[in-house]
Amino acid sequence: MASQLRAAYPADEAEALAWWIAEETTGLNRSQLICGCKITTNFPNTQDFIARLLHFEPIQYIFGHTLWCGLDLKLTPATLIPRPETAELVEKISKFELQISNCRVLDIGTGSGCIAIALKKRHPEWQVTGLDISAEAIEVARENAGRNGVEAEFRVADIFSIGEEPDFAGFNGQKYDIVVSNPPYICEHEKADMRRNVVDYEPAAALFVPDDDPLRFYRRIVSMKWGKYVFFEINEAYASAMRALLEEYGYTDIVLTHDIYGKPRFIEGRTDTQ
Repeated sequence: MASQLRAAYPADEAEALAWWIAEETTGLNRSQLICGCKITTNFPNTQDFIARLLHFEPIQYIFGHTLWCGLDLKLTPATLIPRPETAELVEKISKFELQISNCRVLDIGTGSGCIAIALKKRHPEWQVTGLDISAEAIEVARENAGRNGVEAEFRVADIFSIGEEPDFAGFNGQKYDIVVSNPPYICEHEKADMRRNVVDYEPAAALFVPDDDPLRFYRRIVSMKWGKYVFFEINEAYASAMRALLEEYGYTDIVLTHDIYGKPRFIEGRTDTQ
């Protein structure tokens, strides 16, 4: 399988995809396969999977799920595939020192629900709400909460249309302690440098922003001041602009941190406007 996949993928990625197919089709993990717990030739439907991968369809959509941040998440073409960087954002928030016993969290642009569910899994006492403009994505998020054994609220909402007080989320107009978002932040002009498995298959509305307004989602969120603390995943090209944006709206304790690849990827801030 790996030899066929090398026609479209680097050798290490082709190898990883081949193992993924083997594990999914046999129900065995890599250690069991290596130890010979099952004959590993003639897996069912292998050529169909390979053909789809050679057309750059993401393997997460082919099998309909992925393992991420300790969760088994259902994925469809209506939901963005969660990245390792976003798992870093979850860890950052999980370790954030809050003097709050019952933290209220709002995840804007929740997609598959990955951030909201991962935070709830780590902190069952937190009240977590996820919003997304896509009804299809919200249905997936609700299913993912169930399959991962957590209770979180998910609602369809357009943040550019809702009012200033977030009573739509079920907390009687109270502000949140933490607002987190990994919104669309890739500029249209960056498409040319992206891989086909992303551009051709993942939901464009969850990825791209206009070249002339790359911070539109962040601006809306910080201007509404729905939470005391904000945590964002950002486009590395706009790290300085994001710091300036938070400062413009009166946020303090601003911290910019890098991801595992050494790129400025996360920014957080605090507002005392409640």
